[in-house]
Amino acid sequence: MRYKKPNIFCYRLAQAVCFAVATIIFKRKMLRNEIKNKKGPFVVIANHQAAYDFVNLIGARKEPMSFVISNSFYSSLPIKRFFDELGVIPKQQFQTTVKDMKDIKAVIDHGKALVIYPAGLMCEDGVSTPIPDATYKFLRWLGVDVYVARTKGTYFAMPKWSKGMRAGKTFMDIYKLFSAEEIKTADLSYIKEKTDEALLFDAYREQEELLIKYKKHNDIVGLENVLYICPHCKTEFGISVKGGNTLCCEKCGYEAYSDQYSFLHNKKGIGKEIRYVSDWSKMIFASVKEQIKNGELSELKSNAVIKMVDNKKHKFTVAGQGEVTLNSQGFTLRGNINGKETELFASINGIPTLPFSPGKYFEIQQGSDIYRCELSDGKQVMKFINAVKSYYELSKEEVIR
Repeated sequence: MRYKKPNIFCYRLAQAVCFAVATIIFKRKMLRNEIKNKKGPFVVIANHQAAYDFVNLIGARKEPMSFVISNSFYSSLPIKRFFDELGVIPKQQFQTTVKDMKDIKAVIDHGKALVIYPAGLMCEDGVSTPIPDATYKFLRWLGVDVYVARTKGTYFAMPKWSKGMRAGKTFMDIYKLFSAEEIKTADLSYIKEKTDEALLFDAYREQEELLIKYKKHNDIVGLENVLYICPHCKTEFGISVKGGNTLCCEKCGYEAYSDQYSFLHNKKGIGKEIRYVSDWSKMIFASVKEQIKNGELSELKSNAVIKMVDNKKHKFTVAGQGEVTLNSQGFTLRGNINGKETELFASINGIPTLPFSPGKYFEIQQGSDIYRCELSDGKQVMKFINAVKSYYELSKEEVIR
């Protein structure tokens, strides 16, 4: 068991850079900060609205905290060595090895502070990713004070479906959720209830109260890759963006434009108005789930370019191409990978979703290997992701096994 002590110079440098981003881009306002002078050991659990949520959190406490981050993100960083100096703990998303557990526990055993993002992924539609059930046992196993770092607004400042950042006010609230004494003996259902209440969110409903304007607020190019089913005629993959701020169905003429607060409005009177992107996305997910439940959708297939991490270049590079298939059991990947004819299977049992970028790729993880699948038709990515989410929910409901 080894504790990776952060290099204080590098950590201070990271704090300074993150402070600039938090101030200029995220315009962060701290509501409460109960860890500012808190001594370890303790754990901070944070919600995850955007890729760079950590910049709002790293400066919340002067003393270093150990952040658990995605191994995919970590392995493809050109400044990987710098991140090593920060004492980060990389791990596969939604998979935890014995080594991961030892590295994480070492932070606590050395009396230090640990930061984790239980959802694992930032959201693509303003709705938080489900929290794996193992999280609640994990928090009880650590047996230390648990704090929540609740962020609001970063989804709109850095939407997963768009490029770049959009300056605008964000908020962070850090407070104690469980004491060490409480969590050691608490029932798992109670831990789940309080944790979910603290972390789960709908960014669009939060925006209804905040009404914050963000730079390029009505630029929705890329959102068509998330909202790929028309809410009126139910046609798949017929949604496009017109004029930068209007979603259009090429078949029935349904149109919805985004206002200054990122809410949607019916433009032509065709069909019903759907105010929130999150509600439109939920409708699409419900449709996919129902198709799977009724046996109408049993398998998805697509050709794909396969990329893997080049450990020397610290980035994803082309490793081959092949066909990727998804069913209720998992993914099958067949093709020429690294010069060899390959067929591999990756189970999705207990996996609530996958790392992905709308319209571009998703990542299949098998052990320490990450296969980034860039689909021949990028619009199919969200359908695969919604299917994975559906299989996860249906398995919990014991509809499929």
